[in-house]
Amino acid sequence: MSSTTAVEAPTTGGAAALRRPRRVLALWLVVVLLVTVGVALASVLVGSRDVAWADVVAALGGSTDGFAEAAVAKRIPRTLLALLVGAALGVSGAVMQGVTRNPLADPGILGVSTGASLGVVVGLAFFGMATAATVVWVAIVSAGVTAVLVYVVGSLGRGGATPLKLALAGATTSAALSSLVSAVVLPRNDIAGGVRSWLVGGVGGGTYASIRQVLPFLLVGVVVCLLSARGLNSLALGDDLAAGLGENVALTRGTAAVGAVVLCGASVAVTGPIGFVGLVVPHACRLLVGVDHRWLLPFSALVGAALLTAADVLGRVVARPAEVDVGIITALVGAPFFIYLVRRRKLREL
Repeated sequence: MSSTTAVEAPTTGGAAALRRPRRVLALWLVVVLLVTVGVALASVLVGSRDVAWADVVAALGGSTDGFAEAAVAKRIPRTLLALLVGAALGVSGAVMQGVTRNPLADPGILGVSTGASLGVVVGLAFFGMATAATVVWVAIVSAGVTAVLVYVVGSLGRGGATPLKLALAGATTSAALSSLVSAVVLPRNDIAGGVRSWLVGGVGGGTYASIRQVLPFLLVGVVVCLLSARGLNSLALGDDLAAGLGENVALTRGTAAVGAVVLCGASVAVTGPIGFVGLVVPHACRLLVGVDHRWLLPFSALVGAALLTAADVLGRVVARPAEVDVGIITALVGAPFFIYLVRRRKLREL
């Protein structure tokens, strides 16, 4: 999804090498793994009511007799869902930035998440979608159609798909589709309550059943993206040079884009649209490991999982005994970061 226009490759730090030394990578890998495990444990232990280790052990053993054990039993699938969706959104954002060579790319900013949301809402309102698998498929197809539409619109005119044109096309498409979502939902009182909550974006409704439904799609999407990592490194050099190195530019771009769309659509189907994770995470990971996608994508998965889980924990803490949906927390973090990226002097096209 990239033009041959000279667009700055998405980096955060400017002079970063393609890849850091292996010792540095190993160190950061250990740090990120420890942080991810730490926030996962915090997600199980922290909530409207904190629990003790004994309660966690009892809940893992199948006990739900006490309030604390029941709370832990509810938080475990919620934590697993946050980890999975955070990883999926992190990888999806990194791939979208690599495919478009656009540092502003993100499933939410490009309107892909909103397109998936519209497809699900229309299916629920007019076609009576009854199974979770159908919801996932509809979300993925809708996300794919929206991604193609945004790229086509952003590619029109002189210069092709520049960062500014893609961002504007995505923002415009997202606004239009959001209006359509509201137009569909408002007259339908039978679905409005549940859909409004889902549209905010959250993992509070995570269950083992919902994880089983979405897990195969997330695994396929991640595998496709990881297999495209070497090709994404070539695309970062520009279409002409990548083709000169023997890369099938169209096939590489299309394959990677499909993986990113699958991850985005499947995530939206189970949690609703959660913004800015796919924007923030890849930039943070480039500071740690450089721009080699063979390392960037796995790190984006880990950091995305940690970020979304931490945001969920924060949402439970700041409004006790109520909760703030994770989609609101990520927006509060991601919106200032997006403004910073837009204002960077290196993005001269803006």
